[in-house]
Amino acid sequence: MKSICVFCGSSPGLDPRYLEEAIRGGQAIAQAGLTLVYGGGKVGLMGAVADAALAAGGRVVGVMPEDLVNQEIAHKGLTELHVVKSMHERKLAMADLSDGFLCLPGGPGTFEEIFEQWTWALLGIHAKPCGFVNVGGYYDLMRQTIQHMADNGFIAQTYVDMLVYADTTTQALDAFGSYVAPAPKWRTNKP
Repeated sequence: MKSICVFCGSSPGLDPRYLEEAIRGGQAIAQAGLTLVYGGGKVGLMGAVADAALAAGGRVVGVMPEDLVNQEIAHKGLTELHVVKSMHERKLAMADLSDGFLCLPGGPGTFEEIFEQWTWALLGIHAKPCGFVNVGGYYDLMRQTIQHMADNGFIAQTYVDMLVYADTTTQALDAFGSYVAPAPKWRTNKP
């Protein structure tokens, strides 16, 4: 694994533990020698994780639609900033640049980004790990909802179990190191 994509909030949230973990997470990614790929913002948890990785000597690549760059929320101190036309292009570029996807606390955009990568993984579009840093139990209810999907026959348990949950970014990165992707959902059993 050479790079890790982090999805997280464009605000810091109300619990100070979210910001603390974003900082620790950025440091951990840099110290592991991984490139941080993220949405390119200077605000919220996004800015904190990038600043921490940069301060720890890490390489940080942002991907942001030009409309958001024009609104002046792009981080100006990144190793690289890829400016794209749309949010769809942003997500595709982030996926292409990353070897795994990690989610810190965030809002609907954060959920949408990680759910798309999880969907792509279960369909076999990629075989990269997807995980959640469950700071202060932030993802407990979502985890229950995902299990509820399996309990009601809308997803196989193996695709629920492919998601990594950890209390810290460091623990998630360790779990990513031994990740083995399940067979894609629609794969036939033919050799």
